[in-house]
Amino acid sequence: MPLPAQSKPTACLALADGTVFYGTGFGANGETVAELCFNTALTGYQEIMTDPSYAGQIVTFTFPHIGNVGVNPDDDETGDPVAAGMVVKWDPTQSSSWRATEELKAWLTRTGRIAIGGIDTRRLTRAIRQQGAPHAALAHNPDGEFDVEALVAKARTWSGLEGLDLAKDVTCAQSYKWDEMRWAWPDGFARQNAPKHKVVAVDYGAKRNILRCLASAGCDVTVLPATATAEEVLAHNPDGVFLSNGPGDPAATGTYAVPMIKTILDSTELPMFGICLGHQMLALALGAKTVKMNHGHHGANHPVKENATGKVEITSMNHGFAVDAQSLPDGVEETHVSLFDGSNCGIAMTNRAVFSVQQHPEASPGPQDSYYLFERFAQAMDDRKSA
Repeated sequence: MPLPAQSKPTACLALADGTVFYGTGFGANGETVAELCFNTALTGYQEIMTDPSYAGQIVTFTFPHIGNVGVNPDDDETGDPVAAGMVVKWDPTQSSSWRATEELKAWLTRTGRIAIGGIDTRRLTRAIRQQGAPHAALAHNPDGEFDVEALVAKARTWSGLEGLDLAKDVTCAQSYKWDEMRWAWPDGFARQNAPKHKVVAVDYGAKRNILRCLASAGCDVTVLPATATAEEVLAHNPDGVFLSNGPGDPAATGTYAVPMIKTILDSTELPMFGICLGHQMLALALGAKTVKMNHGHHGANHPVKENATGKVEITSMNHGFAVDAQSLPDGVEETHVSLFDGSNCGIAMTNRAVFSVQQHPEASPGPQDSYYLFERFAQAMDDRKSA
């Protein structure tokens, strides 16, 4: 379906149901196929694009001012963008922040990520909410030539995230130490030089700010790959075990992660804390189930209630799968719930310091209501040492 030469777009977004959006391309040239989601955060587009949990997803940003603060190395959550692509309403403007070291367009081009602007993101977001997160093909061609039928076919034949283990693709290649703490004025990122607790963090796609929060809570952090065995974890003689965030289907990652977690739970009394995919891994290891959500939770304004206190926390979310609260076994309680849809956002063992949450307490930029969970983890390690 060729368009008149004078109105040819340079990017095309094709959904599996045949819906096609044309716009202005920027970033890298080429094509990518992934699940399409939307994120409602007003800030932090760089952190979102570099969050490993977005592997296999194209992110639609509902906030129109994307690119206005540029990018800089300090705000990366991992080395390069992980999200497959970016969809925005307006073509990014020139950056106007003193922190910027590079323009968004140049950064996306250099790192091989495709983006499209000029899209009615409100319409697209409504479609995702009503019909579920679709499979989509995104193409950028400065010549404006697109084989739309082929793009739709690629979106339709893509396997999707269900059954897909992406943690292996984004995890670290080998173990490493982490001592950088959260950013603080005026010195920036300080180093943890007097840690109280040895923590092994299993990396299913860990964000850097999670590791910073652990270090700020007094932890000497050793990061291990997602495929680490229980023997490899325990060889570090940790005071606690942390299970990180990550992408993909938890059931697929669970084929190797769940046996490791079960072994540690059965053979030790170590405190354990999980976030996002780590939350889902812990739930599976305890005997619960996970389910694919219609369009997931992606944003920095999600209200979550802590059941024990009734306190409502404004949180950052990024997940397309959820723990089925109805499947929680005896000895495991639901600790947090989403006030948007009632879905599970936290669990804990009733007789041990083993707990996890679906939200991202480390969110930065974003709400800080859930930072206390890192202190709770540190206190659990203190209590075990005292006992």
